[in-house]
Amino acid sequence: MTAETRRTALAALPDCFCPADGTRVPAGSPEWACPLCRGPLDLDFSPTPAPLTSLTGRVNSLWRYAECLPLPAPAISLGEGRTPLVELTGTVRAKLDFLMPTLSFKDRGAVMLAALAGRLGPDRVIADSSGNAGTAVAAYCARAGLPCTVYVPAGTSPKKLAQIGAHGARLEVVDGGRESAARAARAAADAPGTFYASHVHNPYFLQGTKTYVHEVWEDLGGRLPDALVVPVGNGTLLLGAALAVRELHAAGLIAKAPALYAVQAAAVAPLAEAWRAGADDLLGESTEAAPQVVTQTAASAAATAAATPAAATSAEGIAIPRPPRARQILSAVREFGGGFLTVTDEQIAAAQLDLAARGLYVESTGVACWAAVRDGALDGRTAVVPLCGAGAKTGVAGGSGV
Repeated sequence: MTAETRRTALAALPDCFCPADGTRVPAGSPEWACPLCRGPLDLDFSPTPAPLTSLTGRVNSLWRYAECLPLPAPAISLGEGRTPLVELTGTVRAKLDFLMPTLSFKDRGAVMLAALAGRLGPDRVIADSSGNAGTAVAAYCARAGLPCTVYVPAGTSPKKLAQIGAHGARLEVVDGGRESAARAARAAADAPGTFYASHVHNPYFLQGTKTYVHEVWEDLGGRLPDALVVPVGNGTLLLGAALAVRELHAAGLIAKAPALYAVQAAAVAPLAEAWRAGADDLLGESTEAAPQVVTQTAASAAATAAATPAAATSAEGIAIPRPPRARQILSAVREFGGGFLTVTDEQIAAAQLDLAARGLYVESTGVACWAAVRDGALDGRTAVVPLCGAGAKTGVAGGSGV
C-alpha cells in the first residue's frame, strides 16, 4: 500500500474517543489509549443494520453485516463467523464459537485488528493475552504478513502457547498473572512503529465481537432470546453484545432488548464483587508486582507453563483481576436489566463433562455460561450461551490435559 493510498484509507475511518473524559483521538492515530487518562477508547460509529431480508445471498461470514462494520471486508479474512446455534434444553441454545478458524470467538475481533493494522502499516504488532486472543491475533497477523509478538502470563496453557508459536509469533512470557502480561505489553506499545492489537483497549475489537449477536438475531429469524449470557473477564464479548443490541433496537429490528448476564469464575470475580456491592467500578486496588519478561520459544514457554503452579481457576480466559473496561461492563449489565453469576471450578468441570457427553468438547472458560444456567438459574427464560473455545486448547478441567 502506497503512502497516498494509506492516507486515503485512514481518512475514511471514524474517530475514537475516551468514554471516561470525552477526549477525541483522530482516525489513523497510533494512540492506543486515551492520551489523558490512559483508559480504553470507543469508536464514534453508529451504524444502521440491514433488515433481515437484505442478508439473503451475502457472504457466509461475519462480513455479511457490512453496514455495521467500520472496515470493509479485508483480504486476510479466514471465513470467521456464522457459527451454528444448537439446542441444549427447551429454553437454552448454545452458539458454537469454538468452530472459528483458531478455535475461539476471539477471531471476531482479531480480524478487525489485523485489518486495521494493515492500513496503518506498522513495523510490528504486539498483543497480550491469556491465550485465545493472542492466538487469534498471531493467526491473522500471519495471514496479513505482519510481524507479531504476544505477551502471555506464566502458566498459560501449553497448547495455546504452541498454537501461538505455530503461527510464527514471538512469545514473551511474563512472570506473574494476566495483569502483569498486560502491563508488560503496554510498556512496549508506545515504541515507534508499533501497533498495539489490544483486544481490551482498541474499540475495533468490540466492533468484531458484536457480530456474535447479529448472527444470533439472524438465526432466530429476526429476534433475540430473553437473555444473553456471556463469560466476562475483560468483557469484550459482553460489550460487543451491548453494541449490537443497541444497534438492532435503534433500527427497530427488535422490539425489546434482552437482559445481559455476565458470568465469572468464583475464584476471580472482581466485577461480580463490585456488582454485589452496588458499585460503579471495581473495589480495592491491584497488588500485583511489576512484570518480569522472558523471551521464549513455544517449546520452552510450554515447559515453563507446565512447571508453574496452578492458577486460581481453570477458566483462565476470564481470570482478569482488574479489567480496564470495568465501569462500562457494570453499566451495560445495569442498562439491560441483567446481573452477574459466578461458578465454582467444580461446577465448571461438571459442565464441561456434561457438554462433552452431548458431543461438544469445550475448554474450561468456554463452559462457564453453561455451568451458570444449566440448573435453571434463569427461571425458564429463553437464553443463548456461547461455547467460545475448543476443548483441544486446554484439555479436561482438573485432568491430564489430553
